[in-house]
This record gives sequence, structure tokens and C-alpha cells, in this order.
Amino acid sequence: MDNSRRRLTIVLALAIAAFLVLPWYRIDGGFYGFGWLAGFPGEASSAPAILQIFSHGRWWLGVVALLLLAGMGVRYIDDPHRRGTLLAIIGGAGVILLALQGLAIGFSGWTWGISESLFGTLADGQPPMGAGAVVAALAFVLVFAFGLVDRGAMRGDAFIVASIAMLVFLVVIFVFYPIGSMFIGAFQDFDGSFNAGGFSKNIVDPSIWSLDCVIGGNRCGVAWRTLFLAIMTAAGSTLMGLAFALVATRTRFPFKKALRLLTVLPIITPPFVVGLALILLFGRSGVITQTLSSAFGIEPGRWLYGLTGIWIAQVLSFTPISFLVLIGVVEGVSPSMEEASQTLRADRWRTFWRVSLPLMKPGLANAFLIGFIESMADFGNPMVLGGSHGVLSTDIFFAVVGSQNDPTRAAVLAMILLVFTLSAFLAQRFWLSGKNFATVTGKGDSGQHAALPKSVSIAVHWMVVPWMLFTIVIYCMILFGGFVKTWGLDNSLTFAHYIKAFSISFGDNGIAWTGVAWNSFWTTMEIALISAPLTAIVGLLTAYLIVRQKFAGRELFEFALMMSFAIPGTVIGISYIMAFNLPPLEMTGSAAILIACFVFRNMPVGVRGGVAAMSQLDKSLDEASLTLRANSFRTIRKVVLPLLRPAITAALVYSFVRAITSISAVIFLVSAEYNMATSYIVGLVENGEYGVAIAYSSALIVVMVAIIAGFQYLVGERRLRRENRVAIPVASLSPASVGKEKTA
Repeated sequence: MDNSRRRLTIVLALAIAAFLVLPWYRIDGGFYGFGWLAGFPGEASSAPAILQIFSHGRWWLGVVALLLLAGMGVRYIDDPHRRGTLLAIIGGAGVILLALQGLAIGFSGWTWGISESLFGTLADGQPPMGAGAVVAALAFVLVFAFGLVDRGAMRGDAFIVASIAMLVFLVVIFVFYPIGSMFIGAFQDFDGSFNAGGFSKNIVDPSIWSLDCVIGGNRCGVAWRTLFLAIMTAAGSTLMGLAFALVATRTRFPFKKALRLLTVLPIITPPFVVGLALILLFGRSGVITQTLSSAFGIEPGRWLYGLTGIWIAQVLSFTPISFLVLIGVVEGVSPSMEEASQTLRADRWRTFWRVSLPLMKPGLANAFLIGFIESMADFGNPMVLGGSHGVLSTDIFFAVVGSQNDPTRAAVLAMILLVFTLSAFLAQRFWLSGKNFATVTGKGDSGQHAALPKSVSIAVHWMVVPWMLFTIVIYCMILFGGFVKTWGLDNSLTFAHYIKAFSISFGDNGIAWTGVAWNSFWTTMEIALISAPLTAIVGLLTAYLIVRQKFAGRELFEFALMMSFAIPGTVIGISYIMAFNLPPLEMTGSAAILIACFVFRNMPVGVRGGVAAMSQLDKSLDEASLTLRANSFRTIRKVVLPLLRPAITAALVYSFVRAITSISAVIFLVSAEYNMATSYIVGLVENGEYGVAIAYSSALIVVMVAIIAGFQYLVGERRLRRENRVAIPVASLSPASVGKEKTA
């Protein structure tokens, strides 16, 4: 039996086993709870597909059985081209059929009127898809891929074709299907019927689009407030990030290591903690507010609660991200360009303004875009500091979980938010398209960047030093706030908040985790540690396909992935609720929906990191491995991955940190059983338990630092010394050396 038929047999065998043995529909108690075994296979809730057809009247599943039988028959065809064509048809038809069945048939019967007119009324509907249906769908995707392989796609490389097919399938399910469901939800009534009235009423709502603030009224609509705040935050964080990058690379600032440390801290800090610290400083009972009131009789005000306070918190939170984007760009400006300008008798200011700064445009555009999107998606800071000045993200939240209970309004607000962010994303691409910013040409230069103009040097120092001092004060407040009884009223020291959050007791049954934070803490760690490696795997595999493989639609595939980065977390959250709260895939309230959200929300960063790192690896390494008859999977495992350790570490760290600190999407997806740390802390803040919230946040920061160090230790560093070059792994791929591999 050749490899093609062997892998096809395995996949079809798994699909048939799923059809005959696994529960076809979703188990309410969870598949891995195994409670369904008590009623298996007789009960309708746990019966496999074969019994669903004959015992429970779900005749439409018989078409799936016919396709699987057809696949088993096709495997005996000797002509690869003909076999591949039929397999591709069967696999594609299977995926489409399962999707149509799931969408057209709900709990009570047909969900589409045209289906009922064609096939008649159904006596019973169907629950959401379960383990059997999911395994069958994945098998059909692989059958489709193997059909393309038999037809010679990608030189007959089954791993590459299967990877592309599976990634496209998953991106469609977890990115485009939720967004499409959100758009459809804007035109639906509570019972799922078409109703454009809700959309037309909300899209022209004055509370969204009002311009009263321009003509002397009280305030603008929520859309303009959000847009104005996002532009101001993006501008502020980009300007501060550029100042940090210039100080770190173009000056003799003596505290550069401390500067880099301070820029990392906000990244691993839960998003609303900075807002809490600002309240401890400038709130009505804050340290500075009370000091000014006692010393000068200044009446405490509420100026912090509104757009001003949100803007300060967002600039503090997002400046480090801009710095990380810009520092590489600032360092990448070739000194030879600046030398040429000064040789032509341009002064420092003209060189900086006309040569250095224009070459930084890609980094500035990326930093501005990231700041804009992060501000649009930010939920924690507006929740803590917004007061009566809501933004789109908070209004979406209250439209879903508040007294309004208006999913149509939430969908309309999410659509507006998505339009804003995608417009910024497309505007950035249009602005940078067709322009060349390359400065590294291979020619030698002095390696010394031109000194900053004196006025610029003074300005960036005046921006950076106060920011550093202010950040230190902020984190002192975060640390100190967890050890005082009641901030502003009773500042006596206590461990009560940490004890309440993380107390442990010992009894006859062993350790009891009695602290109020333990449940959400362990849930957060479990989901973050599962989603982080999955995000790295998906992201780096996608990067390998984009950089190393040429296939139809590659540019569109890459653009679609990057566009998913431009979708704010708030939109992701509301779209997941609308897509996965009903058949065909019901995932709300489970850990799976949180893991899927984190993987496909954070995947673009892993893709970009992998693309950047893989672009530095010569293709001859892959070619040498393939020449020695290693397949693509072995080449990736033995050659590519050992040289991508920095990118692997970056993907793991970023996805892990984002899984812990994310709030904008998570706030919609948590449940009583699976409550994440950030949503739990938001609840503490809403109840006024600032001490416990800050204690919990401080503990999270410490845990994240420790686990990030563990990731770095486990992945290790890329070793390129002579005795560790890639020649040994490539040689080990020779068939003659299988089983005799040596470690470098």
C-alpha cells in the first residue's frame, strides 16, 4: 500500500469510527466529563450518528454516511489524478454539507424557510455539533487536501497541503464566521427572524452620532468620542514611544536598562491596573488630591473620571508597545544616509527632519495603528475611569449584559467599531504602499548614528524622565495599595487583602484553596498555558507557509490573517457570543471558546514574528533537507524550528501574557465555571474592593515574570557556533542515518 492510500485509509477510518462510535451532538456536561457514558448509546443526547439516523429520525445524516462510503470506494482507484479529483469533490462536499446541515437545522427544526418548502416540516431538530461531527468535519478537510495532493498540488507534499487546508478551515470558522454572524445578528430579531428595524433604529441613534459638542452642546456621540480618544491615544503613545526609542539609541542616557525594564512592566500588567493606580493618586481620596486639598484647600474634583483620565491611562499603557515597535526602526536607519546629509552641509536638525524621520515612517505608521486599535478595543481603563463618558467598547458590553439586553444594538456598535479600525488599517497600508524605506544595502558605514539636534535631545529627555518617574510612582501605588486597609480612609498596613485573595488551609482532606481568587487564578493559568503553545504552533506554521511556499491566494491569506489583528477584542467577543451561542457550534460557557479566542486573536503576532525570523534563514537549508529525502514535517522539526527559537519564545511569551491580561474579549466569554482573572478583578473594582483587586494584580505580575523566564529557559537560545551549525541536523535527515542521530 502506497503512502497516499495509507494516510487516506487512516483518515477515513477515523471518520467512520466517529460516525459509528462517538456522540454526534454536543454533550451538555462536556465530552471529557464522561457522564454521557451512562446513557450511551441509547439516549438521543449521546447517540452516535448511525443511531441518530435509524433510532431518532435524523435522516439528513445519511448523506454523510454515503460520502464516507464513497471515499472508501475511491481509495481503490489506481489513477492518482482521477482518484484525487474524486477525493477533492467528496471532501469539499462533506465540509459544505455539514455546514449547511448545522446552519439550516436548529433545535426545533428548519431555520431557513426555503428548506422547509423544499423538504417539508421536520418532526424534530438537532442540538449543536459534538465530538463525532467535529472529527468528521476535520476528516473531510483532510480528504479534500489528500485529493489535491494526488493531483500534484505543492509537488505532492501532503503535509504542506493539509496544513494550508486546515489553517484556512480554522480561520474561516474562528475569524470570518463569527464576524459574519455579527453582521447578520444586526438584522435579526430575538427569535432569529429577519428584522431590519433594529439596525435602522440604532444606526441613526443620536447618542452614537451626535455632534452637540461641536455646536456648543454637552457632549458628542459615543462613536465620535471613541474615535477622538483613539486618535489622541495613538498620537500620544507614538510620540512617547519615539521619544523612548531616541533616548535609548541616540543619547548617552545613563539609565537605559531601567528604561527598558519600565517599558516592559506595563505590558505584563492587567489593563485596568494603571487606571486603578491613577485613582489611588488622583481620585477624590487619592494621595495627591488629598495632599493638595490639605495644603492649599483645593476642593477634590472628578476630572479624572472621563476622557481625560482614560487618555492618560491609555497613553501610559500603550507607550511601551509603541517603543518596542519603534526601537528596531530607529536602530535600522542606516548611518550612511545621515553621513551623506551632513557631508552635504546639512545641520543636525535638517538631517533629522529630512532624512532620519522620513525613514522611520513604517514604524511610526505601525505604532500609530497599534495605538489606535488598542485604544478602540480597550475595555478595562474606560470601565474604571470612564464614569458617564462611555466609549464603544463599554457601550457594547452594557448592551449585552446590562438592563438593555439589546444584542442588535451591540452588533451595530461593534460594526461601527470594526469600520473605524479597518479604515485605519487600510489607510496605513495605502499610505505605505509603493514606497521604499530600505536603508540597509550591504555597503559599509561607520556604524555611528548622527547625534540628535540639541533641541530634540532636550525635548525627548523632558518627555522620558518625567514619564519614568511617574511610572515608578504608579507601580509603587500598585504595590502599596495592596497593603493598606482602605485607601484614603485607613492607610494602616495589613496583609488582609492578600489573605482574602490567596489564603490556604490544611485539613483532613489535604490542602484547601480557600482564597477568593484561587478559582479564577487556576482557570486563567490552565487556559493561558494551553492557548500559548497552540498560538505559537499555528502562528509559526502559518509563517512557514507564507515565507517558504507558493500557492494560489497566498497574499490574500496573509492579508486576511493580518486583518484579524485589526479586529478589536471587543468585536471578537461580541461576534463569538453571536456565532457560538447556538447551533451548529455551541461553545459559550466552556473553556474551548476562551482558548479559540486567544489562539486566533493572538495568532497574527506569532505570524509576523515568524515571518521576520524565517526571512533571515536561507532557503538552501530547506532544500538540502528535502534533497536528502526528508519530508516537510521533518524539515520543519529538525532544521527550521531549532533556528527559530527567538521567534518561538516571543510567540509563547506574547500569547501567554495576552491570555492573562486580555479583558476586552474575555469579559463577554467568561462563565461561572470558567472565570478569568481579569474579569474577576473587574468585578472586584465594581464592588469597590480595590485592595483585593490590586493584591490579585500584583500576584499576577509576579507569576507572569516567573513563567516568562521559564519559557525562555525551556526554549533556549539559538546556537550558531561552528559546532552547532545546522549541518548536523541536515545530515541526520539522510535515510541512512535514521536512528543514529546525534545532538549538537
